Amino acid sequence: MSTPRTTAPPATPPTTTGTGRHTLLVTLLAPALAALALWAFAWPAARTAPRDLPLGVAGAATAADPIARQLAARDGAFEIHRYADEAAARSAIEDRTVYGAVVATQRGPKLLTATAASPVVAQLLQQAVRQQAPQGAPAPTVDVAPAPAADPRGSALGSSVLPMAIAGVAAGALVSLRGLRGLRAAAALVATAVLVGAVAAALTHSWLGVLTGNWWAEAGVLALSTLAVSAAVAGFAALLGPAGIGVGGLLMVLLGNPFSGVTSAPHLLPEPVGFLGQLLPPGAGGSLLRSVAFFDGARATTPAVTLGAWAALGLAAVLLGAATRNRRAPGAAAAERRSGVAAAG
Repeated sequence: MSTPRTTAPPATPPTTTGTGRHTLLVTLLAPALAALALWAFAWPAARTAPRDLPLGVAGAATAADPIARQLAARDGAFEIHRYADEAAARSAIEDRTVYGAVVATQRGPKLLTATAASPVVAQLLQQAVRQQAPQGAPAPTVDVAPAPAADPRGSALGSSVLPMAIAGVAAGALVSLRGLRGLRAAAALVATAVLVGAVAAALTHSWLGVLTGNWWAEAGVLALSTLAVSAAVAGFAALLGPAGIGVGGLLMVLLGNPFSGVTSAPHLLPEPVGFLGQLLPPGAGGSLLRSVAFFDGARATTPAVTLGAWAALGLAAVLLGAATRNRRAPGAAAAERRSGVAAAG
């Protein structure tokens, strides 16, 4: 006796409503992303101006106080720090307490700058001091911390932030999409970051000469910057699934890069962009790299802690996601066994 042959029901074609909804979603998503990208990149650039920029004023009170009052009167543009003499102002610049200093002398104001801290700020300060100088009197400028000869405008350093962010996003995405979990994923992220840091230091320091600090310290900063991004992306993916890669990528590249302030200075960006940018790995990484490469590690603690926190939390999320998946696996297997027994009965 032959058993009747059953045929599978025909696949249900997609409804017109579902197709229209997807079309509308794609149509609206692209302009929304374009608007977000333009806002993130163009708005800070269009609103670049000093905002409580730390600036020193040095010299005798009778000559320096009028200069300090004139600079402080510029609608909160400068945060004035007073110093007794030029030597104290130089020390403050080298410690990254201020971006520059105006020294009151008998011949008029003298400007101390630090193009290694920000060539844009150095140029801005030169324009401001010219306005303070007597008509026709020159305003001599001394660069206390010059940028390297291979990168006098700081453009190469500024261009290093986006590649590090992209490398971190790519590493986090690849680890997640290749199915690495738990300790294997964490080990892969750390090893990848170390290699990226070594390669980046070899290019920027050994070949291009745009970084002039300790090679190993620079490689460590570049590696930590990469790990902070890659661990965050992998952590988002471990907790949210594949959508987490998109969340991490948007946060690190679309917001972290333009908010970093590495091409100008965080104090030149509109608030709260300048503050938020230093809380994200690209901004913290750029500040830490500048400190290590040009200022012997001055003011390196805060950005280093920020990067370390991102890396630690990201790796913890990767381990947590793997542990959660392992706890769910036995329950899922038991449910499949029960459903199989029910079908057989």
